[in-house]
Amino acid sequence: MLERHEIETFLTLAEELHFGRTAERLRVTTGRISHVIKKLERRIGAPLFERTSRVVRLTSIGRQLADDLAPLAAQMDEAIRRAIDAGRGVVGRLRVAFLGEWTAPVLLRAVSLFTERHPDCEVDVHEAQLFNSRSSLLDGSVDILLASFPFDGMACGPALLSEDRVLAVAAGHPLAREKSVSLEALAEHRVVQYPSITSAEFKRDRTPDFTPSGRPVPKGPAGNTFSEMLSLVAMGKGVLPVGEHSRQYYPRPDIAYVPIADAPPIERGLVWLETNTTERVRAFVQAATDANRGSAAPYAS
Repeated sequence: MLERHEIETFLTLAEELHFGRTAERLRVTTGRISHVIKKLERRIGAPLFERTSRVVRLTSIGRQLADDLAPLAAQMDEAIRRAIDAGRGVVGRLRVAFLGEWTAPVLLRAVSLFTERHPDCEVDVHEAQLFNSRSSLLDGSVDILLASFPFDGMACGPALLSEDRVLAVAAGHPLAREKSVSLEALAEHRVVQYPSITSAEFKRDRTPDFTPSGRPVPKGPAGNTFSEMLSLVAMGKGVLPVGEHSRQYYPRPDIAYVPIADAPPIERGLVWLETNTTERVRAFVQAATDANRGSAAPYAS
């Protein structure tokens, strides 16, 4: 079995390909790095690096070992971090965010209960936008986000909100006079698009490429924010399927919201990076679930 310091030394050298930089990162001497690598090579029975006076390169065996060890080392680090979190309890700072004004009350109820249960953990609340919702989770500036499902590539909690879908159309649009429409109507009108950074699965759910019967849906222009997308609708550049809450939170005289009779409801809940599943995050998900029991019932206008 390899020891932890041997794995760390090997992987760092595999990344740096320089004994001096590796020693500097690990705060040891270059002689120590060389000793550990030679010991590893003797144990494995083959060279892991090609060394010249100018270049350090991984051998094919070294490359394979690095590829195999890197995810295992990451899992070890994550396991240790989770153990530390569990040992310390729910303390420190948690950064939470909401996407869409109508989700803020749900998040704030969760914050209130979480703070009551865990007074030693400080909670920062932020508003995310369509263009930075995913990146804020990936770069760690936000620990947990209240957003719409589906949210590709993230861990998801239970649905906290559920609402019917409506079609946003310009006030003068022919569909504005209808009591309801079908998803098949999307084939007859251009549909405003979400930003390109939005995940493919989410866009397929909100602005599908085809109607349920297989008819292609023409694409309209894209907006960077939800307000921009609604402005494109008001300008007659396209229609946009949205949630029923938009009627309350984005009332505009130049836009009409028409119920979509055959569309499934939109669900929203907490999402977070799987590798950031700390005790704080678990406790917040539980508090959000407890604080909003019953709020996932379909929204009624």
